[in-house]
Parts: sequence; structure tokens; C-alpha cells
Amino acid sequence: MSLKIQAVKNVASSWAGLGTSIVVGFFLSPFILHHLGDDAFGVWILVFSVTGYYGLFDFGIRSSLVRYVAKFKATGEMDQLARLINTSLFSYGCVGLFLMALTVVGSLYVGRFFHIPPALRGDARILFFMVGTALALGFPLGVSGGILEGLQSFYVINWTQIISTLLRAVLILLALWHGLGLKTVTLITVALPLAGSAVNFAVARRLVRIPYGLRYVNRATLRQVADYGSVTFLIIVAGRLRFKTDAVIIGSFLSASAITYFSIGARLVDYAGDVVSSLAQIFTPMSSQFHATGDYDRLRRIFVTGNRACALTMFPVCTALVILGKSVIEAWVGPRYVSSYTILLILLIPSSLYYAQATSNRILFGMSLHRTLAVVVLLEGIANVILSIALIRPFGIVGDAIGTAIPLSCTALFFLPRHLCRQLGIPLWGFVRESLLYPVLFCLPMALALMAMQHFFYAHGYWQLVLNLSVGLTAYSVALLWLFFTREPTGVQLRGRMVEYFQQESGR
Repeated sequence: MSLKIQAVKNVASSWAGLGTSIVVGFFLSPFILHHLGDDAFGVWILVFSVTGYYGLFDFGIRSSLVRYVAKFKATGEMDQLARLINTSLFSYGCVGLFLMALTVVGSLYVGRFFHIPPALRGDARILFFMVGTALALGFPLGVSGGILEGLQSFYVINWTQIISTLLRAVLILLALWHGLGLKTVTLITVALPLAGSAVNFAVARRLVRIPYGLRYVNRATLRQVADYGSVTFLIIVAGRLRFKTDAVIIGSFLSASAITYFSIGARLVDYAGDVVSSLAQIFTPMSSQFHATGDYDRLRRIFVTGNRACALTMFPVCTALVILGKSVIEAWVGPRYVSSYTILLILLIPSSLYYAQATSNRILFGMSLHRTLAVVVLLEGIANVILSIALIRPFGIVGDAIGTAIPLSCTALFFLPRHLCRQLGIPLWGFVRESLLYPVLFCLPMALALMAMQHFFYAHGYWQLVLNLSVGLTAYSVALLWLFFTREPTGVQLRGRMVEYFQQESGR
């Protein structure tokens, strides 16, 4: 399979999986919210946010798997591959046992550390135990995800996720319709991903024929994984500080219901970022392969075209949410929550600048040059926590959002573009022009079309949203077609053939 076909296959399946998750989440979240209520829904978000810190105990093992599975497959070092996978599996098993013990202790005290209504404290303890147990089991099963990503077999993960997501949605709907509550919804939410990971593990074993056993657990391999993963671990810590502390801070200083109002605006930003992340994830094993073979020309090409693809995806989503954000929230969860638009707007602009360069992060991981990135995003995460805590008392959840937005903007504007251009020897203005300028310009006609539609046909429901978005996306699509037929080699060739065909037809 050619690299281009494999990339298209992976991106298509990633977007199919992401589209399924977004559509299911978009329609399922308000259903859960209105059945559970603000407080119970806030507790649900809080428990998942707190247990989300279990991700810190990955220690960068998964990213090491992706990096070295791609490398060892490219170089044919199957013995090294066997040691890598067995050592990673053993390490994850130890982490899982530790997290299981931590879950037991944490479930006893979770109700004491946050502003949880007394009637929900018992449920919070049970939720913490269920989610923590699932995450502990998910660590050793998660080895399969790293193997499949390293093999660039994202489509396996994505199709498993699609089936799991659809089944989870059906089961949750049935549970809520039959009057079951928070605990049942949580059990379904954590059980289906575990089943999907088990399927991925079975597929990974078939694709990579290696022996398994303790004799393949190797100290030298563990050091190799730790050296690469230690830097990734800093990035994981930073990621938690940057994007996953909001619910914890709000739950500590305000209330569970305040988490609900914040999460509505933040969730829309997360959906937008997930669209781009699912596209950019294919570039880590790809850049690792090119770096291992010394093909820097292709690395530079990935850097420019990959970030342009991310920007062409992120900027129109940003434009649509800026103009239609209030309508989206009203149609999604009801007019009662339209005030969350302020949170959406504050977080959306810096997030769009950051995710438009998502390929840059993936290339640094693939080349094992992510140490500087780790330091920068860790400092950003610390600044995020300090600013959010300082601003939440005078400004509430808006202050928390501002505390996240300021450091993220600095990383997106002043670090990422300069650092990658320096690493790959590309002029900064050349990168901005080729990767970011066209996506910005193409959003202008889309913005004008959306503002006109909102002026004459303000969207209050889904069908009006679809109509307005269709007009805006039509304007954007025309600009994309121009780019394809004038700048892309395949498009230029196709245009030449079309012109030649019509000239021949007219000459007859």
C-alpha cells in the first residue's frame, strides 16, 4: 500500500470515528444533562476530570511504543520489537496494579475534597471506584493502541472505536429511558472502551507475530523507553495542567453546577480540536519513519502540507463557532446555557491557533526532538494553573477560561512556528504563507456568508443551523477548489487534462 493511500485510509477512518464520537456526544450530552440535572452532571464531569490524572502514570510509554514500533518495523529489527512490546506490557501491568490501589483509597475521600452536594457524595465515591478501576485495567490493554499506531494501522483503532461508541450510546439511552441513573451511565461509559481495547489487543497480536513472556522484558529496553518517555511524561503533565485542571479548580473554588456551565463551552472547543488531532496523529509514525531513513525533504513537506491541512480544517470550524456559537449552544442544550458562549469564545481563538499547527507537535515526537516542547508546555501549564486560580475568585468561570487562554496563545504564536522552522531549516514567513495564510483568507467569504445568514435567518434550532452552515461551507468549498486546482500538483494536472479535453471537444 502506498504512503498516500495509507494516509488517506487512516485519515478517513479517523474522521469517521471522530465524526461518530462528536455526533453521539453532541446529541447524547444534553440528553444525559437534562436527565441527571446540573449537579449530578457536574459530578460526572468532575470524577472523569480527577481520574483523568491517571494518564500521568503513562510515563510516556505509549508514545515510545509508537515511535519505536515504527522505527523497528522500518529497519526490520524484530528482536528489538519483541523486547519493546513485552517490556511495555510489563511496565503497564505494574502501573495498573498501583492505580488500582490508588483508586480504592481515592474513592473513600473524593467526597471530602470538592464541593459536592451531600446527596451525591455516595454516588461520587462509587463513580470514582468504577472509573479508576477501568482506567487501571486500560493501561496494559492500551499497549495494543501504541502498536497499531506505530504500524500506521489507525483504521483498526478507529473502527473499533466507532462500534464501541455507537453501542455505548444505545445502552445509555436505554438505561436513562428505563429510569436508571448516574452509576449505570458511568458503568456503560467505562466498560465499552475496555471491550474495544481487548479487541485491538487481539488484532495487534495477529499483525505483529512476536513471542510473549517475562524473558523478553529487558532493562536496556526499559531505559530506552524511559529516556524517550521521560520527555513525553513532562508533556503529559503539561497537558493535564493546560486542559484538564479547569473542572478541578472550579469544583474546588465554586460548585459542581458551575462545572456544567464551563464544560459546555469547553466541550465545543474540545470537539473542534479533536477533529484536527485525529488528522495530525498519522504524522508521528510517518515522520519517525522518514527521520530513521534520513529523508528530510519529506519531513519538510509533511511540516508544510500537514499544518496547512490542519489549518484548513481548524479555521473554518473556528469561524463557524465564533459566528454561530450562541445558536449551537441554544440548539444543543437549550437557551438556558447560552451564557457559556463567553467561555467558548475565550478558549476557541487560542485553541484554533494551537491546533492549526498540530502537525508540528507530531513531527517533534517522530524525530525525538520534543524536549524543548516539553519544557515550554510545562511552563504554560503551570502558568495556566496560577492564572486560573488567581482569576477565578474575582471573575468566576470566565477568569478560569482567561487563565487558560493567555499562556496557550503565547505557545501558539511565539514558540511553535519559530521552533519548527528552525529545526527543519524553513523560513518562517515561507511557512506562514504556505500553511496558514490561505486558510485564513478562505475563511473571509465563509464568515461573510454566515453573518448574512444569521442576520436574515437567525438559527434557533438544528435545521436552521444546517441551512446556515451549508451556505457558509459552500463559500469555503469554492475557495478550497481554487486552491486545489491552482496550487496542488494533482489538481494542476487534472485542470490541464480538463482544459485539453474541452479544447479538443470545441475543435471538433
